[in-house]
This record gives sequence, C-alpha cells and structure tokens, in this order.
Amino acid sequence: MKKYVLHRFLQLIPVLIGITFLSFAMMRIAGSDAVTELYGDKTAVAQEIIDAKRAELGLDKPFLTQYVSWVGGMLRGDMGVSYVSGKNVFDTFISKLPATLLLTVLSIIMTVVISIPLGVLAAVRHDRFTDYFLRFFSFVGNSLPNFFVALLLMQLFAIRWKILPVIADGTSFQSAIMPTLTLAIAMSAKYMRQVRATVLEELNKEYVVGAKARGIRSRCVLWKSVLKSSMLTIITLLALSIGNLLGGTAIIESIFMWDGVGKLAVDAITMRDYPLIQAYVVWMAIIYVLVNLITDLLYHWLDPRIRLGVSEK
Repeated sequence: MKKYVLHRFLQLIPVLIGITFLSFAMMRIAGSDAVTELYGDKTAVAQEIIDAKRAELGLDKPFLTQYVSWVGGMLRGDMGVSYVSGKNVFDTFISKLPATLLLTVLSIIMTVVISIPLGVLAAVRHDRFTDYFLRFFSFVGNSLPNFFVALLLMQLFAIRWKILPVIADGTSFQSAIMPTLTLAIAMSAKYMRQVRATVLEELNKEYVVGAKARGIRSRCVLWKSVLKSSMLTIITLLALSIGNLLGGTAIIESIFMWDGVGKLAVDAITMRDYPLIQAYVVWMAIIYVLVNLITDLLYHWLDPRIRLGVSEK
C-alpha cells in the first residue's frame, strides 16, 4: 500500500511539469500579456513605460527563462506576486479556498441526499409511475445548462420572492444556497440515473434472488448488499465531481459573484495574470491526482478483490 501511494505521488511530478509548461505556452500564444491588459490602450502610454513594466515583471525574458524561474520559485515555496494586484500569489489563492471548499461540501452533501435515495427508489419501482416520474425530471435536469438553472433560481428566489440575495454577500450560508442548488440540481439529475442503473443491475443478480429465497427481507438485502456493491460506481462519480468543484466552478461562481477559486481563475485569465493562472493550474493538477488516489484506495477497501497497481508487501 505504501509503495502504491508513493508511486502515485511520484507520478504527480511529470504531470505538473507537463501541465504547467503547456499552460505557460498557451498563455503566450494568446498574443497579449498582463502589461497590455493593465494599460489597455497602448497609444496613451509611452512605450518606455510599457517596456519598463515588462522588464519589472520579467516578461521581457525568453519563455523558457520565465518558466524555469517560476518553477524554481515554486520549489522554494514562492509562487510569485500577482502582476495585477501586486499581492503574494499563495496568500491570495489561499484566501479564496474557504469559499470554494464551502460550496464543494454543500453541493456534494445535497447531491448525495437527493440522488442516492431517488436513484434507489427509481430502481426498486422499476417501470412503474414513480420510476417514469423520476426519470422524466432527471432528463429535464440533465438537459438544462448550469447557467440557465442559475438564472431561473435568481429570478425565483431573489427577484420574485426576495428571500435570497441576487449575488453572494461574502461566504455566508444564505449566499451559498443558490449556487449550491444550481450545482446540486445538475449533478443529482445525472447521478440519479447512474445510481438507478447500477442498483437495477445488482437487483437482477443471482445473489439477490438467492437471499430473497432464503427469506431475507428485501429491504435488508437492498441496503446491506445491493447498495454496498453499487458504491464503486457512486464513488467514481463523486470523485469526478469533487475534483471539478474543488477546482472552482467558474461559470457559477462568476454568475453569483461567489468569491472562490473559479472566479479568481477567470479574472486572472482575463487579465493575463500568469502567476495566479499557474497557481490555479498546479492546484487543479494536485487535486485530481489526490482525488484519484483516494478513490483507488476506497475501491480497494470496499472490494478487496480489486488489486492496486503496485504489489503490496
């Protein structure tokens, strides 16, 4: 187990190098930099001032020199200074994490509470009215894009009923309700169908028929055997969602002005704030590697028949 965990952590090194290098290159290909965005109309600013600012930020150096310099700083724990705000990148990024973590936790909890019971209910009531009813609303939820759901919720709760703020007022629970609902509706609609399909497949297996033939109650078989066997699929879905949510849902955070990592990334990309963009890229790479690692370990715990990629000794 220890060798497997170490092996997966070592895999993070080439992943980080590849992703950060590509993101650095793509931002340069975009054709502008932080100085261009900062001064806007270059005709109103002397070229000497622009050149001096580029030299101050190190943007006049060759691409590889800039990249190596940034990697060296990151290895020393220094992620640089924001080109736009002049603040420390690490401190700025850390200050946005609580909002993203709160939104992630609330969205996952709501998704689990909605999708798993309804998915199981749809499977148990297979081809009955309840099943058709839930599948219909699942189809509708899958069809609606997140931004449209967000606008509908704003229209209903903020403008018509006036019980929630239109945009987020800090990271309060009240401000988190609408972005959480927006994310949970889309995820629940997708996961409910997956849970239904997985549970339905398990219900048709021989061990369930045998358990019922021995007189074991259907409810006991469902919750103690069927649902446990279905957890591998559920965990896979949740792992993917956790990675996305921890990376910040840029569209939702921007619509509701939720001051999280996703909105920070969008603002940084707009202003060509390279240090902040790279901090976000590193964060995303680390999150996905760790989430995948935890998912693999959970697989092994839930089903000992699954062997990890490195022999355990």
